[in-house]
Amino acid sequence: MGLNFIDLFAGAGGLSEGFVSAGYNPVAHVEMLEDACMTLKTRECFHYLKSIGKEALYKNYLCHGITQDELYSLVPDAVTDKVLQRTMSLDTMFDLFSDINRLMKTSKVQKIDLIIGGPPCQAYSLVGRSRKGETIVNDPRNFLYKIYLEVLNEYKPKLFVFENVPGLLTANRGRYFEDIKQAFRDAGYVIDYRIVNARDFGVLQNRKRVILIGWREDVQEEYPVFEKIDSPHYVREILEDLPPLQAGEENNRYSTVLINDYLKTTGIRKEDDILTWHVSRPNSKRDREIYKLVISAWDNGKQRLKYNDLPEELCTHRNRSSFLDRFKVVAADLSASQTMTAHISKDGHYFIHPDISQARSISVREAARIQSFPDDYYFEGSRTTAYMQIGNAVPVLMAKGIAVSLRKALEVQK
Repeated sequence: MGLNFIDLFAGAGGLSEGFVSAGYNPVAHVEMLEDACMTLKTRECFHYLKSIGKEALYKNYLCHGITQDELYSLVPDAVTDKVLQRTMSLDTMFDLFSDINRLMKTSKVQKIDLIIGGPPCQAYSLVGRSRKGETIVNDPRNFLYKIYLEVLNEYKPKLFVFENVPGLLTANRGRYFEDIKQAFRDAGYVIDYRIVNARDFGVLQNRKRVILIGWREDVQEEYPVFEKIDSPHYVREILEDLPPLQAGEENNRYSTVLINDYLKTTGIRKEDDILTWHVSRPNSKRDREIYKLVISAWDNGKQRLKYNDLPEELCTHRNRSSFLDRFKVVAADLSASQTMTAHISKDGHYFIHPDISQARSISVREAARIQSFPDDYYFEGSRTTAYMQIGNAVPVLMAKGIAVSLRKALEVQK
């Protein structure tokens, strides 16, 4: 059995998936949102069925051959029980620990080696702060690190990984981050952090994140040097085998059986994969006209149109002084896309497909690929909640790179 971890604020499981693919064993995923919890349960079914050579049963579910209830009935209860839907607070920690201890006993896990996760980042994000101003200072999400701290104090893992946005470093003039670091030190951990970019882990996306790592004081370790991947690939490579769509359409048949080198080496697509969630949202006629202008400007001069550059008859927003880059193409000829965010669940203006003949925002599966989720990763819930789960996730390849580096340290200490 691999090194045991608990995933807090798990979301759809991007961070966890990276650690699982690096050989770690998830004891519990703790998440608040129901659809994300169902996604985690479905993924646990996949891993279990694959481990016993019955992955075909999971694929039958993807093909709508069996229902979700039938899929879950094919695995032991202990598999889906790993997912704990909880709105965590200091008042509910006793119940959470009871559930985790039960899971440890059931799976015969003696200790937790690692805790991973990151509280919701909206309260720390620069965009969130600019939109909400000073009112965000009192946002209760600023203090969710105290929940993380409670779990650390209970299980005393050798290491922990705390992920968040770079805005964490400067929120409230840096006071929040200083409080967080001191709290972790007081809990008996030596800490260090870096700002890392997902593109350095082979993800075709510019996505900077703070990765804070803590070592228990009796563990003699230093911050790992993550292997940097200089990718020769381009964004077009995560799009080119997916069939064209018009706005609001769905097509779950790959356009080619050939799998390019990027998809193959990263494991995003495998030979026998079944395509799901290649569905795009409806876009209005006005938005599609704007999309065509934005795509054309990029194709003919690599220009990023600002909102005020658009014809006046297409401009309907009153705000003409900020967020002027609200329409942006996912450029196929770049080595990395712009940062994927949860705002994609509200509209797709910032993530326009590069093909002018399609003139639409990207599909759910295209968004998932930008986040380096494999094609066999299924998101439960509606299209809107699938976009939200993807936008909030840690890219899987980034998580795996971190996990591989930390595994060496943990195995030495085991």
